[in-house]
Amino acid sequence: MNPSESTLPTSPAKAQGLRKDKALVALADRGGNVAQFVSFVPTTDGTLHVAYSRVAGFAADHPFPDVETALRSLLEKSPARSINLRSYTPDSPRSRTFLYGLTDAAVALEAAEGLAGEGLYVIANETIDIHDGGVSGVVLGDMIEFAPDDTPRCVEKPGVASLPIAWGQSILKTVYGFLPALDAGAGRLEFSIHPERRGWRQDHTLVWEYEDGSASVGKPALHWPNRFSRLIGDKAFGLLVAHEAGLAVPWTTVIGRRVPPFSFGTRTGETEVWIRTCPTEPEPGRYSTFKGWRDPYRLLAEEDPDGDRIMSVLRQDAVPARYSGAAIIGGDGTLVIEGLAGEGDRLMLGEQLPEMLPPLVRDAVAAAYVRAEQALGPVRFEWVFDGERLWVVQLHIGATESMPDALVPGEAENWLELDAQTPLHELRQHLEALPINTGLRLIGVVNATSHIADLLRKAGVPTRIAK
Repeated sequence: MNPSESTLPTSPAKAQGLRKDKALVALADRGGNVAQFVSFVPTTDGTLHVAYSRVAGFAADHPFPDVETALRSLLEKSPARSINLRSYTPDSPRSRTFLYGLTDAAVALEAAEGLAGEGLYVIANETIDIHDGGVSGVVLGDMIEFAPDDTPRCVEKPGVASLPIAWGQSILKTVYGFLPALDAGAGRLEFSIHPERRGWRQDHTLVWEYEDGSASVGKPALHWPNRFSRLIGDKAFGLLVAHEAGLAVPWTTVIGRRVPPFSFGTRTGETEVWIRTCPTEPEPGRYSTFKGWRDPYRLLAEEDPDGDRIMSVLRQDAVPARYSGAAIIGGDGTLVIEGLAGEGDRLMLGEQLPEMLPPLVRDAVAAAYVRAEQALGPVRFEWVFDGERLWVVQLHIGATESMPDALVPGEAENWLELDAQTPLHELRQHLEALPINTGLRLIGVVNATSHIADLLRKAGVPTRIAK
């Protein structure tokens, strides 16, 4: 990605009829924490004159004696010890020459004077690292959208996290430990959030552009995997959403690769713990889950040595399991609830068959589903019932296409018969080697909510059940 996109707002001057530097001043005067900058205007003799500035530790528009002093001061106050130069003309919002990551004040001065010789206006600002584990995005009315490793322009691309503003701010506060300053009122606010303090006000939230009541309000399109869920891990994001939706989630600590550990949920009263690997996207049954403590960093190193598939490890309070299981919506719109007495790890692996559940348990699962569906639409979740309360230990969005006799509907020219009790790792091997236009016919009983069923649905291979 072009690092130049991480520096200044895209077109506040055009939107507000202001010169680029004056638009930044207006943002700062509104209370926003803008990236540190100094702006310069060309003079008739081809040199530069200091116009505006917002540099940490200095008053607004501090009277720097000359351009070199201003650039040197900005460079010293930049946490990255790096600055950028953007040039433009007042009659055009489109930037001209852009110089990124200058670390020497003398070099920056020479470059700025060269731009002035072309009659260009110049803004110098601190270099902002968009790959620091933070996010960038847009607030619009009651909606927030954001993604890591990008600028606010990420909302123009697929894969952003799209949430109601209250949920989004709460999730960001949980993950990063502070409440982002994202008051957009009736307008549209472009922002970025950083683990370390940045900007003129030395805060964690930077604002890049604000348009007052300029756009129609959209509706969040909540889905995952998305780019943010991949940053913290799919299971972690799903549980954060479950928590925001008001479902009971056991106290969970997320130990991640790219963000510091964070916790959320409700204490179960148990001292025992579960350790769950948390890949970027669902990988049914591929990675380990343990009851009892394990070294999370050793687990990451052993199960994902390349560091690109498992983004975190979850430490989760255990729930005294009277019953455990899962719930999905089938292809006919029916709620499918499966479970058994005790802990459900072998049920999810397809190694045990579901049992008849007491009405009290089924009613608790159904009630949790209704609550989740009202907030999110169709969902799939794993649950544990402690005798009084139902806890959600995994949540995914969306219905399934599964029918009683076809886990994955569809036709095929050829069919490979397999025992329904084929272990997960062997089933993966069969799927990887499966010829084109070949479906699976499983002989036996397959739990519709198991990891085996999830794996087959994700693979998209037509799969019939022959009992």
